[in-house]
Amino acid sequence: MIRLVLAGDKRRYALAAADAAVVAAAAVGAFGIRFFSTKALDYVGEYWWLVPLSVVVCLGSFRVFGLYGWVWYYMGLKEAVALSKAITASSVAIAAIVLAATRLSFPETILIVEWLLLMVFVGGERLLFRIWRERTAKKAEAGVRGKRLLIVGAGDASETIIREIDKNSKLGYQPVACVDDDRRKLGRNLYQVPVLGTTEDIPDLVSQHHIEEIVIAIPAASGAEMRRIVEQCERSRVRFRTLPALHELIAGDIIFSQIREVQIEDLLGREPYAEDLRGVASYLTGARVLVTGAGGSIGSELCRQIAIYEPEELILFDWGENSIYQAELELRQKFPALNMEIVVGDIQNQARVDEVMKAHRPTVIFHAAAHKHVPLMELNPGEAVLNNITGTRVLVQAADRYGVDRFVFISSDKAVNPTSVMGTTKRIGEAMIQCKASVSQTRFAAVRFGNVLGSQGSVVPLFKRQIAQGGPITVTHPEATRYFMTISEAVQLIIQAAGLGRGGEIFLLDMGRPVKILDLAKDMIRLSGLEEGDIEIKLIGLRPGEKLCEELLTIEEEVSATVHRKIFVARPNSVEATQLWQELEELEELALGSDAEAIKRKLKQIVPGYQPAPSPAVSQEVRL
Repeated sequence: MIRLVLAGDKRRYALAAADAAVVAAAAVGAFGIRFFSTKALDYVGEYWWLVPLSVVVCLGSFRVFGLYGWVWYYMGLKEAVALSKAITASSVAIAAIVLAATRLSFPETILIVEWLLLMVFVGGERLLFRIWRERTAKKAEAGVRGKRLLIVGAGDASETIIREIDKNSKLGYQPVACVDDDRRKLGRNLYQVPVLGTTEDIPDLVSQHHIEEIVIAIPAASGAEMRRIVEQCERSRVRFRTLPALHELIAGDIIFSQIREVQIEDLLGREPYAEDLRGVASYLTGARVLVTGAGGSIGSELCRQIAIYEPEELILFDWGENSIYQAELELRQKFPALNMEIVVGDIQNQARVDEVMKAHRPTVIFHAAAHKHVPLMELNPGEAVLNNITGTRVLVQAADRYGVDRFVFISSDKAVNPTSVMGTTKRIGEAMIQCKASVSQTRFAAVRFGNVLGSQGSVVPLFKRQIAQGGPITVTHPEATRYFMTISEAVQLIIQAAGLGRGGEIFLLDMGRPVKILDLAKDMIRLSGLEEGDIEIKLIGLRPGEKLCEELLTIEEEVSATVHRKIFVARPNSVEATQLWQELEELEELALGSDAEAIKRKLKQIVPGYQPAPSPAVSQEVRL
C-alpha cells in the first residue's frame, strides 16, 4: 500500500510506515476519547474500516502536499504549515467519505477528535525525528572543536547565524557568546548562546572566553556604529568579519557564506539605503534606455539597476571595447531575457550618435561618459573639452532633435567653484543642460555628487594596492577631505532623481559628512590587519587642479528639498543661451589645437568662477 502512494528511497518508505502507524493510532484513539468506556470497543468493531481508510487517505494527502520530499531534520514554520494543511485536507476527505457511506449516522465528534489527534501525533512524530537526528549529529560531532566565536548583536541575524552553525558542523565554528548594546538582552540566551555584555566588553570577553574570531551581525548598523564596534574588535587582536549591509544581502536572507571582511565602506558613516524605487523608477519599464560610458563604474552600475525594471531595450554606448564587453557579459548572465544592444562609438562623433538615435530611438538617456581624472585633464585640457563638452553638446542636441523624453547628465561636486579643467567642463555641461531645457520638450536634468567608492581611479583601490605592496600610502594633504558614497547608492539616487525631473534641475545627492583622506588611509591600514606604524604614509601635496575640500553648492545657488530625503535641487543660475553656444564653438576650435593656456583662458571666460588652484608646498614623509 505504501509503495502505491510513494515513489522514493528507503527513508521515505520508513517515514510513510511511521505515518501509517500514528494515523492508525489516531483513528483508534479517537474512539477511545469519544467513548471513554467499553462502548468504544463496540464502535471500533463496527467501524473498523475507518482505520485503513484514514491511513490511505492521509498518506495520499501527504504525498500530494509534498511532505515526503522534504528533509524534516530542518523542519520549520513553512513545513509545519504545509503539514497542517495536509492533515486538514485528509480529515475533510475522510469525513466526506464516512458521512456519505453511513448516511450521516456516524458520530461526527469522532472525526473532530481524530483531526486533533492527527495534528498531535503526526506533528509530534516529526518533532521527535528532528530531536533524534540533532542528538545523533551532536554525538557524532563530539570531540570536534570549532573556532570559538563571539557574535556582535543579539537580533534576528545573530540567531540565524547560530542556527546555521548548529546545523552544519562543517562550518567549523562554536558560538560561545553574544554581545549587544541593548541592556535588556543581557543575561538572556539566544538559541542557547548567552548574551554576556555590550560592545564595550568585547576585548575582555575575547580574553576571558578564549575567542578566536568575531562576527558583527548587525546589517542595519550605521557607519558610526560600525566604526565604534571595529575599534573594540581591533583592541581584541583577533580576526573579525561582518555581515553585509541590508541592501547587499542576497534576497534579504542571511546565510553564513555571506559573512565577509569589514570594508572601508562600512565605516563611512552613511545611513543604510534600502528604499523601494519601483514607484519612482516606473519610467524605465518598457522604455528604450541609452547609457553612455556604459563600461565605466557609474555607467555599468546604471545598466545593472536599469535592467531590473525590464526596459524594452537597453543600449550600452562606450568607446572602450574591453570595458563594454565585460559589462555585456555580466548583464547577459544576470538578465538573459534583457533586450540589449552594444554600441562601440565616440560621443563626439555626431554622425555616429545620429546613427544610434535613428536606429534605436531611445526615450531615456543617462549620460555618464566623461574624462574624470583631475590631474590628467590638467595635462590634457583639449581632450577634456572635446570629450566632456563637445560630446555632451552632441548628445544634448541629438536628444532634443529626436524627441527623447528624459536626459540625465552625470555631473560632479568638482563643478562647484571649479579649480580644475575637469570640474569646469562639468560646470559647462550643467549650463548646457539648463539652456536646452528652457526650449526643449525633453526633460533635461543634471545630478551632482562627490566621489564614489571603488570607482576606476578612486583613492580606495589605490590605497589597497599601496598597502598590498607594503607602502607607502600617498596622501595629498593632511587636511584634504572628500565626500564619498557607494556606487550602488549613487546610482539608486540618480535613477530616482531622474524620475523627479521636470526640466532644467540640478539635483544634489546627500553625501553625508566629508571624510578626511588621512583618516581614510589609517582606517584602511587597520582593516588590513596592520598597525598604523607598519605602513609609511607620505604627504605629497595637492596635485594640479585639486582642491583641499570639495563643495556641493556655489555661493549663488540655493538648495530646496524634494520629496526624497536624500535628493535636493539647486536653484538654476541664469545662462544666456546664444552667448553660451557661440563661446562653446570657439572653445571647441581651441581644443583641436595644442595651446593649453588658451583653452584655460577660454574656460575662465565662460565660467568666471574657474580659479586654477596653486598646489601647496606639502611634501614630507611621516610614519603614523
